[in-house]
Amino acid sequence: MARPYVTVIVVAHDGARWLGETMRALINQSRRPDRVAGVDNGSRDGSADLLAQTLGRGSVISLPRSTGFGESVAAVLDKLPSAGRDEWIWLLHDDCAPDRRALELLLSAAEQDPKAAVLGPKLRDWLDRRRLLEIGVTVGRTGRRDTGLEPREFDQGQHDGTREVLSVSTAGMLIRRDVWEQAGGLDPFFPIFRDDLDLCWRVRNAGHRVLIVTSAVAWHAEAAARRRRRITVSGDHPRRLDRRNAIFVVMANLPFRAMLWALLRNVISSIVRTLLFIVSKQPANALDEVVAICSILVHPFRLLRARRARRHGRKRGYIRIKRLMTPRGAAYRRLTDMVQSFLAGEAPVDSTGRHHHSTAAPGSPGEEPDVVPPPGAGAFQRFIGRPGVILMFALTVVSLIAERSLLGGDRLGGGALVPVTGGASDLWAFYTEGYHDVGLGSAAWAPPYVAVLAALSTLALGKTWVAVSVLLLGSVPLAGATAYLATRHIVPAVPARAWAAGTYALLPVGTGAIAAGRVGTAVVFVLVPVYAWLCARLLSGEPRPSRRAAWGLGLLLAVGTAFVPLVYPLFAVLGVLAAGGARRRPRSAGRSDVRDSVRGAGRGGVRDGVRGGADKGGVRGGVAGSMGIALAVPPLLLLPWLVDLLGDPGRLLLEAGLHDPALVDPSLPAESLLAISPGGPGLPPFWVTAGLVAAALAALLMRRQRTIVAVGWGVALYGVLAGVLVSRITVDGARAWPGVPLAIAGAGLVVLVGLTAHRLTELRAGGGLRRLGATAVVAVAFSTPLLAAGYWMAGGVRGPLRGDAPDVMPALAAARTTQGERTLVIKGSEFTVLHGRIPLIGEAKLPADQRTRARVGAAAEGLVGGRGGDAATLAQQGIGMVALAPPVSFELARTLDSQPSLQRLSLSESGGLWRLAEPVTRVPAQPVSVLHVPLLWAQGAFLLVVVLLASPGRQRQEAAEPAGMALAGA
Repeated sequence: MARPYVTVIVVAHDGARWLGETMRALINQSRRPDRVAGVDNGSRDGSADLLAQTLGRGSVISLPRSTGFGESVAAVLDKLPSAGRDEWIWLLHDDCAPDRRALELLLSAAEQDPKAAVLGPKLRDWLDRRRLLEIGVTVGRTGRRDTGLEPREFDQGQHDGTREVLSVSTAGMLIRRDVWEQAGGLDPFFPIFRDDLDLCWRVRNAGHRVLIVTSAVAWHAEAAARRRRRITVSGDHPRRLDRRNAIFVVMANLPFRAMLWALLRNVISSIVRTLLFIVSKQPANALDEVVAICSILVHPFRLLRARRARRHGRKRGYIRIKRLMTPRGAAYRRLTDMVQSFLAGEAPVDSTGRHHHSTAAPGSPGEEPDVVPPPGAGAFQRFIGRPGVILMFALTVVSLIAERSLLGGDRLGGGALVPVTGGASDLWAFYTEGYHDVGLGSAAWAPPYVAVLAALSTLALGKTWVAVSVLLLGSVPLAGATAYLATRHIVPAVPARAWAAGTYALLPVGTGAIAAGRVGTAVVFVLVPVYAWLCARLLSGEPRPSRRAAWGLGLLLAVGTAFVPLVYPLFAVLGVLAAGGARRRPRSAGRSDVRDSVRGAGRGGVRDGVRGGADKGGVRGGVAGSMGIALAVPPLLLLPWLVDLLGDPGRLLLEAGLHDPALVDPSLPAESLLAISPGGPGLPPFWVTAGLVAAALAALLMRRQRTIVAVGWGVALYGVLAGVLVSRITVDGARAWPGVPLAIAGAGLVVLVGLTAHRLTELRAGGGLRRLGATAVVAVAFSTPLLAAGYWMAGGVRGPLRGDAPDVMPALAAARTTQGERTLVIKGSEFTVLHGRIPLIGEAKLPADQRTRARVGAAAEGLVGGRGGDAATLAQQGIGMVALAPPVSFELARTLDSQPSLQRLSLSESGGLWRLAEPVTRVPAQPVSVLHVPLLWAQGAFLLVVVLLASPGRQRQEAAEPAGMALAGA
């Protein structure tokens, strides 16, 4: 075989700081090239002179600064005559220095494979010469570049071997000249970025092979991609240009059917990424994403021309190419990692390779090096292998078994929960309308939790029952998940954190809320751990994360207050005390306790920066301002409804749903409060949670960590005392339910035991009685979640909540009241007024005019008592039907039959219905306040601002003060 003829083309553009080493590496090649040509694209740093000194003036041409890489190579080849079929072109960037034997080894590999037309060396980093950059490149259907390397992966020979790849970089690319000319060279449409991928794709479609030769090495600075020099070939931002070119290459080279599917995926992916960039406060990246995809969509003819130019061999070549592309599951895993990064408080990452995003360093917060599956595992395997996922799965199984009687029904309802009906559109209409023509009519503001349920129902494709079922029936696993995630910075030890999350999720407050249908308490129960985590970030973080945590805390406090108004005063007291204590804390106060706590708890993972955080000596002076923001957001968001609420202060102690005396224990015993049991239906006996209290009492005997013990018990006692006070207040004839205060108390005890759990390991290592005592405490502590789960699964949900709640609106009444007539439903000594359908969630909480309600109440009592003349009063209020709810009292039915103004339509054990003989007056709608619509818009605008200010931004590299330290110090 004839000796190959090699033409080297070096392209320079403001690369003098790398070009000298590149030229020395070229001169020292073991296999000398036959001719060398240089191109300078308008350099202003002396690159042209350096090329001329090395190659001679006659071997260097100068082009404008706006010339792309492909155009530069084409300009050189136009001036150089072909040397025959055995001529090879070796392309070098000014920031790419090849190893001494790189050209020799590339030619050797080409000689061994006659079908090889493009070959590339293994690329390492210019600065860290051991770090791998590329061993060939592939791409996904969404254009995402994939190197197949781990972040900061060192070259230890693990990827060595000559093999076929989809593409190699133009930095060090060796290509046959005849193949170059046959393929048309680099497309000038790509002045930079992805031009190599497009060329290699076309070469493969022509039937040739593209090889990566790992024995040949080159070091690449990636100056343009890393923005180490200004890009002048295009006015677009480098990221925008790279994204546009990536999508265009894939769209132009895929077969038609595959292209349509890839186009749809790109559009959806760009929308998701844009939203994540916006909420993470990266507007420039969001704009780049939008402009990139739009530049493809608004120029369809440009894409058609490119596809027409690449039509030869595209379908046949795709059969071989698709096996070299990124596996389909990798794209979904990358999007999942991006969303997880956002939810974890990091900025959404945009990687150039499959794993090339910033990962947490070993030992960083949230890292679980002893339990995280290897990076090479699949997405599903990585997901299910995490302790938090295993815990949530176990809690989900426990919940499904315990709630077996509620599954599969037609309508969830009972207890405090109005039978769930309607959809997201109904809830949105109810929340936004100024006058509510339901019941006796009301112009009051709808409860704000209706908007929360409407938003969740919208996410559930308009199904309100799905949203309510997830919030109520799924509150136990959701509370376990939030508790596990929220305590990752507070309780570093994974086993202790898993125990704390499981114990908290199975507290009687959670299971009791499900049994009684208390959606409000269920939502707050899920949010309490998040409140604690955000409060810790607010107290201990750097100024910017602390302020962001304040906005987030305020937003979620508003959500909790909307469901249970008592949440706000309870957390306001804790927040003010914590902020005041943090500001007064001296630099040394509590430091030894906390350092000992974190050191002990982190024996499986002591965090770097803990001591550095302790040395910062407390929280910043902006704590008071951040806490002020957190406490100011809920009143501002809930302002219109809050004004109505303050008109009846007793409603502060109620929650979303019905206030039924049967759901509250009128004389709650002291042992129930001490066992974190709020009373009511479906609660376990006190001995189920006695283990938690016993473990917390055992913590009082420890000599160390007294600050943490004091804080934990302080929060617990605060919750218990608030629960005692709430349970002694009567509102609308029934005692208030102390579920939320006891949830706070339970959270305090759980965190207390979790933070001191590492001391048990030290005691067990001491042997003797210490070992026996530590073992006993562990057994007692684990008895709480195990007994709670077992008792709940064995007995099921024992309460008024049902999966097949009956329709409180008789079907005959709904059919007979098509003209807007109302129906008076009598059940025992109580009554309600319905308007042609089952009331939506929140409609029963609307306050009606007191005089109107009193008149209707008196008329209803007159009907029940057999007094005549009351039907006319009902007719004047638009009531045309009177219904008896089951169980039916036939004595009461005879009384109604005796009324001359009532005509019976039906009567059975399932209910009775009478029609008023009096002409019914249609009640006109009340005028709506002119401020209603402007206030709604203002509320929506303020909500959007709060969400943007609370959303995670770019993660800072500096280690923040540990959250456990802030809690203890406060």
